[in-house]
Amino acid sequence: MIRYFFQAGLFAVAVAACTSCGGRASQAERDKTTVSTAVETKSMIELKDYGAEPAVLDIEAYTLGNENFRTVLWTGTNLQVTLMTIPVGGEVGLELHPDIDQFLRIEEGEAKVMMGDSKEDLNYVRTAKADHAVFVPAGKWHNLVNIGDKPLKLYSIYAPVEHPYGTVHKTYDDAMAAEHLH
Repeated sequence: MIRYFFQAGLFAVAVAACTSCGGRASQAERDKTTVSTAVETKSMIELKDYGAEPAVLDIEAYTLGNENFRTVLWTGTNLQVTLMTIPVGGEVGLELHPDIDQFLRIEEGEAKVMMGDSKEDLNYVRTAKADHAVFVPAGKWHNLVNIGDKPLKLYSIYAPVEHPYGTVHKTYDDAMAAEHLH
């Protein structure tokens, strides 16, 4: 029994020695690495349509870094990712995608989400905020209104593709004008 306690004690001392001698990074060192990575990630953001090429992107950093009303980030054959920034009191705009399912994820802000079978009857009304997902089935009228006190930052996934490759709309008005063209 004494031998067991002695071996357990030696093991504990060895673990403690490894931890304090650089076997593990201290919390401060881990925090520096996290901050450094976040800074590097933010400085490396290039807002563009990455096309149908393979890509690994920090979607949260890209979404929070987008200042345009709409920026297409990735357009594939059957799927598209767009980033949106909706100003306080602004809206995505009432729309209907007859053949497109849509997923939206809010990264920052708060929205009133409305959906329905007709634009006169948006009977599905919910509040969504950061980290919430919104699922819009094809054929549903829908709109999101920023009800928060800061810009609403979100990304949207369309399946199939909704916007032309490389689309950037600086403002809501730019987006509405472009919608009449395509």
